[in-house]
Amino acid sequence: MQFPEKQNIYKKTELMEEPRIGVYVCWCGTNIAKMVDVEAVTNEVKTLPYVVLAKNYKYMCSDPGQDLIIKDIKLQNLNRIVVAACSPRIHELTFRTACEKAGINPYLFEMANIREQDSWVHTDRTEATNKAIDLVIAAIRRVRYHEPLQKRSVNVNPATLIIGGGISGMIAALEIANAGKQVYLIEKSDHLGGQVLKFDLTFPHLSSAQQMIRPIIQRVMNNPMIEVFLDTEIMEVTGYIGNFKTLITFNSLDPVELAFGNIIAAVGLKPFDPSVIKEYNYTEFPDVITSFEFEEKLLAGKILTVYGKEPRNVAIIHCVGSRNKNYHEYCSRVCCMAALKYVHQIRAALPLANIFEIYADMRAYGKGHEEFYALTTHKQNIFLMYDQQKQLPVIHQADRSDDCNMIIEMDEVLSGQSIEVPVDMVILMVNMEAHENVKQVVRAIGVSLCGNQFFIEKHPKLDPVATTTGGVFIVGTCQGPKDIPDSVAQARAAAARILATIAQGSVPVEVTTAAVNELICCGCRTCIKVCPYTAISYDEIRKASVVNEVLCKGCGTCGSACPAGAIISKHFTDFQILSEIEGIMSMSYKTS
Repeated sequence: MQFPEKQNIYKKTELMEEPRIGVYVCWCGTNIAKMVDVEAVTNEVKTLPYVVLAKNYKYMCSDPGQDLIIKDIKLQNLNRIVVAACSPRIHELTFRTACEKAGINPYLFEMANIREQDSWVHTDRTEATNKAIDLVIAAIRRVRYHEPLQKRSVNVNPATLIIGGGISGMIAALEIANAGKQVYLIEKSDHLGGQVLKFDLTFPHLSSAQQMIRPIIQRVMNNPMIEVFLDTEIMEVTGYIGNFKTLITFNSLDPVELAFGNIIAAVGLKPFDPSVIKEYNYTEFPDVITSFEFEEKLLAGKILTVYGKEPRNVAIIHCVGSRNKNYHEYCSRVCCMAALKYVHQIRAALPLANIFEIYADMRAYGKGHEEFYALTTHKQNIFLMYDQQKQLPVIHQADRSDDCNMIIEMDEVLSGQSIEVPVDMVILMVNMEAHENVKQVVRAIGVSLCGNQFFIEKHPKLDPVATTTGGVFIVGTCQGPKDIPDSVAQARAAAARILATIAQGSVPVEVTTAAVNELICCGCRTCIKVCPYTAISYDEIRKASVVNEVLCKGCGTCGSACPAGAIISKHFTDFQILSEIEGIMSMSYKTS
């Protein structure tokens, strides 16, 4: 690609044809019209240079609203469109599609947000109307210098890499493999099944986890379209959506190269280590055990203390490492229900035992969970509440005169008294946290972590299984603590998304990417260091940075960091943005 000289790189774009702009102002019912005088906005902008027509309509995003735009483009020969409505995040694609249907490039469109940025944040109708006019003028000024961009797509390798052999990873693998597509399933341990394999029963129906998970493992191992790699970790992944590659070492043999089009991360979480909480003395008392160690006893079929005796007093302490600013502030979601499940299991095995539920808050959200909580309260157990923001319960050795092994001292919130609870066994409902190697995984596949070390989704509500890296999906607890049904739902959702791209054969890629002016690139490689998508490399022959436009997401980080000003972002050039700023200064625009 030939670039202009340095002094001309941001020169005013030469328009190939005179702009014929159509402006459409949306009422959004009363969301906009209640605070903005849409008629006044329409009348104000219709007289501006290059504006051929200006109209307003109650719902521009509706089919009649879109048809209005399409009809006007064809009849009035419009070549630029501005819609003043809600956030571009919601309907920019809608209006771009309408433009495309009418025969003009979808990037010759600009949207002014007069709802979230105007009507919803103002109480003075006159001021809101004036601001709306300024925002529309800014969009008009900017759209004059938009350039048509062409859509691009890449072919998709039908194979899929799944990292993590827990229930989420296996369900996703089976969904894809049963559609006849190749799956590579990577598991860092020596077995499949994840955390669910360690459970005895599941809540709220108290059904066998083993009878559920083991047939799934067998189906995965016997499926000819699933290749399982145990004792294997992913160190690096190269490529982009549709065309990824990785090199793995399997069973200490020669490295194996795998090629695939999509990735699912299902690496799960691990139990919190309670030894850091001094109040619980986890390392001092052998009968203070974690919930996962208690599951081992349940699977073995006997609930015994370290001395081989049945405990007469069992305490279950909630929120161990959860919802506490000293450890983890988030809720692990499944602990309360697992603790209630233990009441049923202990009562069935030890009918005469005293059971104490020591909780901070009881959280029983989910289908059938509140009913399960209510049922558990009739199992002759005692609920004791503590305030973990003030003082955690303290476990210490019982005296010889006490008829128990340990004593729990606590300030009971509901009674307002300091009490002592006699116990022979304490079950710590431990938090679920990220694995130690989670940063290695996210670096390899090019995604990000939140402050709690959970994988960040593309959109927490509208796109919870995708990531900002095309072709990379996240499922199960690595995205945040959740129960089995939610994990399975995410796995099937991600599998469906991947099968859809495979069926299409190709996927569209971002077109508003960065471009490097090689004539003024100084070779400092700052852009390579700051690019969050590893989309930039350095060409030693050309002595300049090069953008992989398939990997690039057009975030603009490289452009802002380039000391030589050698990088521009398509559709967000300096001149387009400066023109928009000038448009905000409406009087300046009107007199130009």
